[in-house]
Amino acid sequence: MSERDKILRYYRDGGDFELAARLTDLAEGALRSRKYRVSEFIDPHGYSIAETIVAHYERIKLETDGGFCGAERVKAAFVEDDFPGSIDFGIAALSLNVDVRYFQISHRDVLGAVLGLGLKREVIGDIIMGTNGCQIVCETAMADFISRNLLKIGVAPVEIEPLALTDIAPREERVKEIRNTVASLRLDVVAAAGFGTSRTKMSGEIAADKVKVNWQDAKSAAQFVKAGDIISMRGRGRVEVSEVLGQTKKGRISVLLKRFI
Repeated sequence: MSERDKILRYYRDGGDFELAARLTDLAEGALRSRKYRVSEFIDPHGYSIAETIVAHYERIKLETDGGFCGAERVKAAFVEDDFPGSIDFGIAALSLNVDVRYFQISHRDVLGAVLGLGLKREVIGDIIMGTNGCQIVCETAMADFISRNLLKIGVAPVEIEPLALTDIAPREERVKEIRNTVASLRLDVVAAAGFGTSRTKMSGEIAADKVKVNWQDAKSAAQFVKAGDIISMRGRGRVEVSEVLGQTKKGRISVLLKRFI
């Protein structure tokens, strides 16, 4: 059985088969060309798949770039060991400005407007929100298209300018620590505690495919989470299960959660 067959067999029964196949094609293309191949933007879960693929090939190494230090979404480069040159990741950045005296926009608003142009999520990297608008990391080939066609975000007119990657503002994330006790480590229970909502409402959000665990679609409200897991909810941000602190005298589970605002 070839290395490709082993990889795809591992991912065949999950929801990652197509991504694993694309990344494996890039790895084997780098081997054949003795150069490198670069992926589209992938999230941390996609990066873990890329790492698994590289582990199956002796002469391939993995390098990444998301446009700036600390990027969550990155492009993966599969590089043949003897390739001597530099890697062109094909990454650009745009600065979007709005008149904050009259308009307020969110990450969700910006992403929705960009995807509303008919673009795939994979051509967009991180969106960094700022006081006067935001910065968008994207494929170099898409930068001009976005600049010419993204005229409004909702009802807010926007002005777009090219931005040097070195001028991308550092990510500023506010973190709120939440200490709570929960009946169990079920996803709906822990997510409800982290996002400050009821278990019933959270179960509905999970059923509506609005919740992910470690950047994968949640399997069900009843799946269990553990320390280190990241729970993300569309439009609400992320919660990290930072620590499971043990049981209380009443048999409940004490947890430390980090809410990224």
